[in-house]
Amino acid sequence: MSAISLHGAAEGNGPLVVLLHPVGLDHRFWGPLPSALSGQRRVLALDLAGHGRSPAATRPRPIEDYADDVAAAIRHAGGGPAAVVGLSFGGMVAQVLALRHPDLVSALIPCGCGGTFAAEARPMLRERGLMAERGGMAEVVAPTLDRWFNEDFRDNPAVEQVRRHLLEQDVAGWSAGWHAIAGLDATPHLARLAVPTLVIAGERDVATPAAVSEATVAQPIPGARFLVLPGAPHMMQVECAAAYAAAVAGFLLGAEGAGG
Repeated sequence: MSAISLHGAAEGNGPLVVLLHPVGLDHRFWGPLPSALSGQRRVLALDLAGHGRSPAATRPRPIEDYADDVAAAIRHAGGGPAAVVGLSFGGMVAQVLALRHPDLVSALIPCGCGGTFAAEARPMLRERGLMAERGGMAEVVAPTLDRWFNEDFRDNPAVEQVRRHLLEQDVAGWSAGWHAIAGLDATPHLARLAVPTLVIAGERDVATPAAVSEATVAQPIPGARFLVLPGAPHMMQVECAAAYAAAVAGFLLGAEGAGG
């Protein structure tokens, strides 16, 4: 399948950093991170296929196709290599991108994600897409917000913005994303990566527990650093925005200084 030309929002100047959002969101849901990075970097926040202002996507569309879309966007932006930050679905796409296009990735920050799934979990992941196909996005919003945010944060206006956005999300793009997630199996291949890597997990992430991120992403990647963000849920970039931005910016500054 040929790569989809992705929409992106760019700011700043310097070495390229690419941001890859969770399923159902788009380039606007990064909190202060783009501003925190744009003083020293050119930040390109992409809309993955089927999301935001990028072209529609339908299933079946394997996660490798999403990664190839990002590779094409990096080449279009000047060829990179780029530091790649991905959260949840975006973190899974980032792993596959680094495996398929290692020449385009200078540093890797997968967040709130695993690298593979048990066989029995894969049908449940596909069901999250199928549920929306049957009943619309309204059917999936409440359980999604329960997985994504701490209970004591769910009355925050930022969560209301996420809720409204999810209700407007294209069902086909949502379902295609979940079917792609269900096919992820990067963990057996991550040992071949040779790039500065920081894996960030949320201490209170019920969608992808920290132990899963550590075991299936951080431990298999040679030399990867692993950080658990205190109190953070799955959507750490929203609920713990300042701490998350500081962690990412601090790592990228160090990776750049080390030649990454």
